[in-house]
Amino acid sequence: MKKYLRENRWYLLASFGIPFILMIIAYLTIGIYPGSSRSILASDAFSQFSNFHASFRNMLLGKQGLFYTWNASLGLNYLSLVSYYLGGFFTPLVIFFPNQYMPDALYVITLLKIGSAGLAFWFYAKESFRLPNWSKVALSTSYALMSFATAHSEIIMWLDAFVYLPLIILGINRIMDKRKPTVLFVSYLMLFLTSFYMGFMIGVFSVLYFMARLLTNWKRYKKSILPYGITSLLAGFASMIMILPAIVDLRTNGEELTKITQLKTETTGWWDFVAKNMVGVYDTTKYGSIPFIYIGLFPLALCLFYFLSKKIHWKNKILYGFVAALLIASFYIVPMNLLWHGMHAPNMFLFRYAYLLSFLIITLGAWGWEKLTRENSLQLVAILLMMIAAISIFWGMKGKGYDYIENYSFYVSLAFLAFYALILTGYYFKRIPLKTITMLFLLLMGTEAFVNADAMIHGILDDWNYASRSLYTDPYPSIKSLVDQTKEENDSFYRLENLDPVSSNDAFNYDYSGVSMFSSIRNRHSSGYLDQLGFRSRGTNLNIRYPNNTLLMDSFTGIKYNIAKTDDLAKYGFTQVGKEGDYHLYENEYQLPLAFLAPKTVTKLKPLPNDNLGTQTQLYNALAEENYQYYQFLPIQQTDSENAVISNTGNIMTIAEEEGNVAKQVTWQVRVPANTQAYLSLFPYDFGELESSTASVTVNGRTRKTQININGQYYDLGYYPAETYVTFTASFYGTKSVSFQNPQVLALDTVAYHLASRKIQENGVEMTVGKHSAAGTVTADEDQTLVTTIPYDEGWQAKVDGKKVDITAFEDAFVSIPIEKGEHKVTFTYTPAGFVPGAISFVVSILLFILYLHWLKRKDGNQDVHKLRRPRLPH
Repeated sequence: MKKYLRENRWYLLASFGIPFILMIIAYLTIGIYPGSSRSILASDAFSQFSNFHASFRNMLLGKQGLFYTWNASLGLNYLSLVSYYLGGFFTPLVIFFPNQYMPDALYVITLLKIGSAGLAFWFYAKESFRLPNWSKVALSTSYALMSFATAHSEIIMWLDAFVYLPLIILGINRIMDKRKPTVLFVSYLMLFLTSFYMGFMIGVFSVLYFMARLLTNWKRYKKSILPYGITSLLAGFASMIMILPAIVDLRTNGEELTKITQLKTETTGWWDFVAKNMVGVYDTTKYGSIPFIYIGLFPLALCLFYFLSKKIHWKNKILYGFVAALLIASFYIVPMNLLWHGMHAPNMFLFRYAYLLSFLIITLGAWGWEKLTRENSLQLVAILLMMIAAISIFWGMKGKGYDYIENYSFYVSLAFLAFYALILTGYYFKRIPLKTITMLFLLLMGTEAFVNADAMIHGILDDWNYASRSLYTDPYPSIKSLVDQTKEENDSFYRLENLDPVSSNDAFNYDYSGVSMFSSIRNRHSSGYLDQLGFRSRGTNLNIRYPNNTLLMDSFTGIKYNIAKTDDLAKYGFTQVGKEGDYHLYENEYQLPLAFLAPKTVTKLKPLPNDNLGTQTQLYNALAEENYQYYQFLPIQQTDSENAVISNTGNIMTIAEEEGNVAKQVTWQVRVPANTQAYLSLFPYDFGELESSTASVTVNGRTRKTQININGQYYDLGYYPAETYVTFTASFYGTKSVSFQNPQVLALDTVAYHLASRKIQENGVEMTVGKHSAAGTVTADEDQTLVTTIPYDEGWQAKVDGKKVDITAFEDAFVSIPIEKGEHKVTFTYTPAGFVPGAISFVVSILLFILYLHWLKRKDGNQDVHKLRRPRLPH
């Protein structure tokens, strides 16, 4: 090994370092570096990745467990979250970065993953291609900086796959050629432990690759079927420690497969292959994109050369061409496209398997490069000229569907193709020696890869915007200080929410339990019920948001604290108890504990369709065993408007702008009765027209701004102990017009709320929570039901006085158990469903693989001994 590293140290260093440095330079062109004013977080939405990594650091520091987190939408299976977002051997590096500087950690980890992808490809190329070492470095650079990787570089958890893909294909080659399974086993296992999602795609592709290579030489490779099958299955079963809990979690928490409603994918066109193989072409990673398949013009030319070269057997061309054709067809045919995504349509970032075609192109290109000689170099020159012609024809014929392609992409692509053709022409006429050719290709391919990577980074900047680093780092000390204050003042469980959050996943970063979350891994049952209670979580429940709900829901979900920038919160029952920087801490005296006793009849409740206030009232009265009327609607009168054309059709109000890019403002007045918490009710008539529309409501000098389609409908107007005429203004941004269902003011009777809350608090059960548990003492005067606000998950188990009891799902959303009369010790413990059998499978599979290696070693040893003992025949 030492000799290998010594002999190849410069190639290893270059394969890692060139992509690493070029990516740094690309980021520098838009002002991204550690400590810069711009962060690597592409828009506020991607601050979720920083927050998730901050939570992983908290886990490494022992602040939370690996199985469960209380810091996510009331509570969540954390192992499942890790399996999608945080798996990988780079993630533990976050331990060296404070949570406040997690954007810097992501910057470093992103660069390490890009460089490691280049290094992994060099190891693959070293054993797979008969090429000069510097040519392998050139290919490694093209691979590491391919468009898919750089255009999706903000999705940091996907980057690990590009490290393991070439190692897996190398492992297949080794098991077929040398009967050595270790590289394949370890690479498969690392991939599946890192990301079951990308692992599925690469798993399918690797099987197709194995079958194609198998059929290229059936007589030689048929003996590798069993070793490949054994190795793959053992790696798959070993990875069940992560995959099985994730699959069970997705299956039991309401995840559904996508229905096929059409045959052809949207927005794709017949010129896409040409368009997306030009240098620096970025359309979008939102909806309406076409696949990112660029991996370099010269590798593509070599790939075409592979199919035209007479030195390569026709059978190989057909077999590998068939795999490429399957991938290309998948871009256009919906069922095939969905299959690569596990039959679940992606939410933006479409064609997530496109990098597999890029990898196949560069692999075939490398095989084509092997066959390139001085004698046939003009054939490759002809291919390059044909590519120039194809791009020129496309450029002359392209319609409006390709308007996103800039002129420089056209000119730069032609320039690089021309340079490659000139170099090869010089090589053919013996004007340029072979060694110089190799270095020229390295220089040109590296330059081309950088130009493309830089365009991808600028594309992300225009598409998503790299947010200011200060938006993430500056609020941290103040918010964290107030969160720590709440921890010092509490022994039992409570929840907290920030009314002026940095992102929807702040709870992960600041280590508190809240309601809000944005994640592909979520408990859809609990989020769906919370949506019916007024916390907006529409559709597939990727979002669940706390803002714009009522005091009843603050109490029910155990919100004991609010953090806000305003120094006058004006929420009934909330009292200011702390201040740090721009932020203030408020404590809620009506917060309910994690669990509370309720009559058995509470289990018969059913949410009222399209009536969140009715569902709130029904639930609160059932828990309090009362029959209060909490809400009434108050008539409002419009008093003023600015830049707004207001029309009413039935119960629909439409507010249209007079002048573009200026806020539409409407001012109303309402008479609010005494002892009332008032809210403006704004329910969108058509969510499809909202886009990213926002609403700002100003009352008594307080202004709060929220995004209409992802936050609730009740905009707080404040608490009024005496009858008051209230004037308030709503300002709308983001679209030319917006429509609501009859805006009106909602009045919450705080007297009824007070009485009901005190009654439920008397039945409350204070719970002490651990990393994966919750425990408390219950005293019941009669047989009752213990209702918690712990999201229901099959991983929860309950014991009453040490005896296991069955858990039921209250409203299909929360953990509840029956409680008999008397005093009882109640304990809830959590182990992800599927983890125990997955862990057993992990241990057994690794042991079996070790035994398999030992058996192979003995078998090979016996064969060697047999060969030595075989008598030599006379000549």
